[in-house]
Amino acid sequence: MKKLKLFPKIFIYTFIVMLVVTLAAHLFLYIFAPQMQINTSRFMENGVMMESSLNTGWIIQNAIFKALPVSLTCSAIVSLICSLLFSRAMTVPIKQISKTTEQMERLDKTAKCPVDSTDEIGVLADNVNSLYASLLSTIENLEEEKKKVSEAEQSKIDFLRAASHELKTPVTALHAILENMLLGIGKYKDRDTYLLQCKEIAQQLSSMIQEVLETSRLDFTETAQVETFDLSDTLPTLCEPYTLIAKTNQIGFSVDVREDCPLCLPRKNLEKILSNLLSNAVSYTKPGHKVSVVLYSDRVLIENECTPIPKETISRLFEPFYRPDFARDRRDGGNGLGLYIVDTLSKAMGLSYTFEPMICPNGMRFTLFLTK
Repeated sequence: MKKLKLFPKIFIYTFIVMLVVTLAAHLFLYIFAPQMQINTSRFMENGVMMESSLNTGWIIQNAIFKALPVSLTCSAIVSLICSLLFSRAMTVPIKQISKTTEQMERLDKTAKCPVDSTDEIGVLADNVNSLYASLLSTIENLEEEKKKVSEAEQSKIDFLRAASHELKTPVTALHAILENMLLGIGKYKDRDTYLLQCKEIAQQLSSMIQEVLETSRLDFTETAQVETFDLSDTLPTLCEPYTLIAKTNQIGFSVDVREDCPLCLPRKNLEKILSNLLSNAVSYTKPGHKVSVVLYSDRVLIENECTPIPKETISRLFEPFYRPDFARDRRDGGNGLGLYIVDTLSKAMGLSYTFEPMICPNGMRFTLFLTK
């Protein structure tokens, strides 16, 4: 019996129980019915009421015995039909649940157990559906996390490749100059001049290494510490150093806080984004032109008057260490990490931005949206 499937097992159990009940009912009827005998019978004969004593037990017992085969056969047929119907009613919903769970095993997102009743089987089907929905949700979350981790790892790999390439160039140049100086080849005999050049390259290397280390220490994930603050109070203080730099370089610098801007974001990361944007704006604005910062409740605009950047170049500006043709001299700017940090931190915080040219006046406008 243990090896039988559910339907034949329920059918056999039910059929046996019904047969036992039927046999017991016939047995009780055969035993107790004769005891219900009539001891006296009355009848009319020639207009006179007559009484006679008659024992009917043996008549009833004999009648039951003669009807027993037909009665048992009919009872067995009825038991068979009822057992089939009962077994089917019990096993059909269980088979449906089993079939659906096989679909769920294949992670079929359309799989769902039919819930046709409120009994234990209906509750079981509903629980299976809830469990499967939770499982699918967990799998989706894990896939998203896996994708984010994969993207973060790929981003680190790309960054390290770009960093190694950028560091290799000045190291190679420094090595070549020093080797030519040691060999006393041509113009490199003038060691005093080229020692100063070597010092400049070494300072450039030191600056690049420091910036790479600072970038590697930034928290580019969504787990950065979130703080509640008002950017309208923070922005003027953040702009003070760049106001002084702009004034020194004869560049106009204005800050216009038009609305309060309460935020709940990683404060350090947002300040890093704004610092890089302000630094770029001041670095690539020529004397006599202006940089303006405008704050609204949901966005901040940073505009600087300069030669507009071609649209085909703008997307590449957010790659690590990328510098456009008009800014190849590192003395005119940084190491090409500023906008890369802006892009990476913005994505980690779920913020969007636009970077587009202005027509009147000519320049560039960076808009950082502060709501997710």
